[in-house]
Amino acid sequence: MKTNAGRFFEDYRLGEVITHAVPRTVSGGERALYHALYPARHALYSSDLFAQGSGLPASPLDDLIAFHTVFGKTVPDVSLNAVANLGYAEGRWLLPVWPGDTLRSQSTVIGLKQNSNGQSGVVYVRTQGINQHGQVVLDYVRWVMVKKRDVAAPAPDAVLPDLAKVVDPATLVIPEGLDFSRYDFALAGEPHRMRDYAVGEVIDHVDGVTIEEAEHMLATRLWQNTAKVHFDATQRPDGKRLIYGGHVISLARALSFNGLANAQMLVALNAGAHANPCFAGDTVRAWSEVLDMAETAAPGVGAIRLRLVATKGRAGELRGADGKYLPEVLLDLDYWALMPV
Repeated sequence: MKTNAGRFFEDYRLGEVITHAVPRTVSGGERALYHALYPARHALYSSDLFAQGSGLPASPLDDLIAFHTVFGKTVPDVSLNAVANLGYAEGRWLLPVWPGDTLRSQSTVIGLKQNSNGQSGVVYVRTQGINQHGQVVLDYVRWVMVKKRDVAAPAPDAVLPDLAKVVDPATLVIPEGLDFSRYDFALAGEPHRMRDYAVGEVIDHVDGVTIEEAEHMLATRLWQNTAKVHFDATQRPDGKRLIYGGHVISLARALSFNGLANAQMLVALNAGAHANPCFAGDTVRAWSEVLDMAETAAPGVGAIRLRLVATKGRAGELRGADGKYLPEVLLDLDYWALMPV
């Protein structure tokens, strides 16, 4: 048999290292398509001159381009038969990705747990994105609910990885040369420095984007994400194609420009959950909460920890009285970004 139906839960082994196929050379084409698909306009990723004024040799590709590219490579081996992508932790961007870089992905299975219904299980993997020089540019953990091929197959011993709730700000990697001491706030779009924000502050990003089926299909193909639930409407009882969770992440991040235009670079992903499914026709809005701040050794550069929420509802509303996510909440993402102090 020449074709591949993808892995099922019982096909994974703890400690297994998976080398994902099809490395990808990224270019300005990915940047142009990214900025066409999302209202992305952070200055550092839009202008070589602005990036050079911030101490970099040129404008790197958006951090989420690196994330989507690395993530997409893993789908045929990790989540082709996924029911849902459940969460993220311990994510760190370690090096900028430049036009012309070639990225490949490698994952290690670090946890397995069969669900009580016996029809699926959760697979935990640590994935690394590696460039053409063998350098790790991105490292993160995610966990996925995957169908079983045979419900009678024996369950492996449950192993749950011990994951940090927050990436220690002392371990954040600042791109070499980054310097915000001469930062141009007028060109960036907003005057707000890190010290202008307060822990606990909630920012309503005001704008919304209604997701169309066509743009989601283009985005998912762009990132070479082959998960069946995103393409094949017969995979779900409701006959709908599930919007790729990364599409929602990028929409929310782009919407956050209004109020956080100077939160320029993503450097860590502390935690993340796709709280509820998203479908074409949904109008996505975003709000952020300031969780923490930290200094860095780079001139004029601070690190701000933010909760980014994508929702079909109102800003500031996250969970109900039962502690569960409200049905209109789509994404709850906790990350560190670099900002002028």
